[in-house]
Amino acid sequence: MKNAAHLRVILAAGAAAVACSVLFHAVTSAAPPQPRPLSSYDPDVKKLLAQMTLDEKIGQMTQPDYSAIGDQSDIENYFLGSVLSGGDTDPRAGNTLQAWTDHYDSVQAHTQKTRLRIPILYGVDAVHGHNNVLGAVVFPHDIGLGCTRNPALVEKVERITAEEVRATGIQWAFGPCVTVPQDIRWGRTYEGFSEDPALVKELAGPAVRGFQGAGLRDPLAVLACAKHFAGDGGTAFGSSQGGRGLDQGDTKVDEATLRKVHLQGYISAIQAGVGSIMPSYSSWNGVKASASRRLLTEILKGELGFQGFLISDYNAIDQITRDYKEAIGISINAGMDMGMVAGNARHREYIADLKALVGEGKVPMARIDDAVTRILRVKFAMGLMDNNRSQLADRALQKSFGSPEHRAVARDAVRQSLVLLKNDKKALPLSKKAARIHVAGKNADDLGNQCGGWTITWQGRSGNVTPGGTTILAAIKNTVGNDTQVTFSKDGTGAAGATVGVVAIGETPYAEGRGDRADLALAKEDLDAVSNMKSAGIPVVTILISDRPMILGDALDKSDALVAAWLPGTEGQGVADVLFGDFKPTGKLSFSWPRAMAQLPLNMNSPNYDPLFKYGYGLSY
Repeated sequence: MKNAAHLRVILAAGAAAVACSVLFHAVTSAAPPQPRPLSSYDPDVKKLLAQMTLDEKIGQMTQPDYSAIGDQSDIENYFLGSVLSGGDTDPRAGNTLQAWTDHYDSVQAHTQKTRLRIPILYGVDAVHGHNNVLGAVVFPHDIGLGCTRNPALVEKVERITAEEVRATGIQWAFGPCVTVPQDIRWGRTYEGFSEDPALVKELAGPAVRGFQGAGLRDPLAVLACAKHFAGDGGTAFGSSQGGRGLDQGDTKVDEATLRKVHLQGYISAIQAGVGSIMPSYSSWNGVKASASRRLLTEILKGELGFQGFLISDYNAIDQITRDYKEAIGISINAGMDMGMVAGNARHREYIADLKALVGEGKVPMARIDDAVTRILRVKFAMGLMDNNRSQLADRALQKSFGSPEHRAVARDAVRQSLVLLKNDKKALPLSKKAARIHVAGKNADDLGNQCGGWTITWQGRSGNVTPGGTTILAAIKNTVGNDTQVTFSKDGTGAAGATVGVVAIGETPYAEGRGDRADLALAKEDLDAVSNMKSAGIPVVTILISDRPMILGDALDKSDALVAAWLPGTEGQGVADVLFGDFKPTGKLSFSWPRAMAQLPLNMNSPNYDPLFKYGYGLSY
């Protein structure tokens, strides 16, 4: 073998240990191992499919929100293939690790009462950690991870997310989001790694591998779900539902642009073996993605060779047309494999309508069989169909849930995500021996604000949202010595006599829909906090906690240093690590930073590109 011969030469030259390690890393890391094709499970799938009734098949194609099931016996009575907990759906016994695990086991046990005993897939939005569950580690949102430019770190983040998800028994995460936001007025910008499709493509594969591990059969793996296919980040302002913003709007581009910008993340996700993909609420040139045979069947399944299954977004099928039964037929025929159907007993209506459509010949039986084949492929690949394997939660995994080891990775992700935008007169790094540091701003001591949306609740909220985290104020106090006094005022007053001021400002939590903004200027209270700090005549360090770049106004001029910290999550200590110089800032902007709202939409390919800070900008010490 050529590699072995090279090793012998190197060993003979006396560079044994180091050279071996370097060569081995180069050989093994050059190309990630290719996952086993999902279609290879088709012989087992066909045997099972031949035994199934139409009711059992349609049940596999149905995913209700647990909160809308009512009677748990619906799981076996309707042969449900999947259940989800939406952003605000907690177990009825409460939001604890124990309650989530007991809940999962209870739901899964109902599948053993069915004739074929096909386990359910339980889905949850784990988009920056197992973020629905109290005490889980909450990582930076994707916009921050994009600034790290570190595929290995992204993979490690999702590996830990998968482990914490599996600690509750759940085996399906609705992530990664591989959107390519082109207009930062969109309220879901923070869910995307970058405006640059090349960077999204680079990080999407590692994110999938992080979730799915060495293979879906890995007991620490969760099924990944790339979303939202396709073009959700390219919608035109005013094209959304009601014409008010960007969310769920219309992406008005030709197919060449769609491919160049919005499909790149899916290419690497599919290459990494992603088992599920979620079509978008949005439209492409007036046609809902959930209704587009061109997107779902011809391009995704045909041309790109996706072998897994498609799951609709939350009640997205409803938006296709007012006649619900007709909407189901359009979506299933377009290529949708599983419907996410929320609302009281909505799953029963969906099942009845789909069965009627088959009976009327409006949905071919071949389409039903294809959908169920794709779902069962994934279940076989995950080992869910192994008769000798327990489908109940492995409670031994709970010992690492929210652990210091997991938090250390999140803390490192925070460090690497920070982008230093300004540092006049070497205001940073701060001295741990400063006589007094005055801290200010609404985001300095608010864990909920630094975590953002999709944290414990769908929209997120301000305040002490989850145990185990560290705010920026607490992190600063943890870092300085006993001789340094740390004072705080939310509005920045009282800073006179301090050695330096640190003010944390920016946005408060929101999720889809509610985050669309026609104006991204900083709030008056933020500008006032910076002004009040500056009026004390001390150096001012501003930390911007935000879901996207903001219009900085005079806050930039009044700040000696400015750090974009995005939404760092629970581990605010990572912010202090960089502020005090224990780690140098390495983050580079994954989005262009506008000077004014009149420039939007703005990205690296915009004509007359003249941002305040260019894509890829980032200082260090």
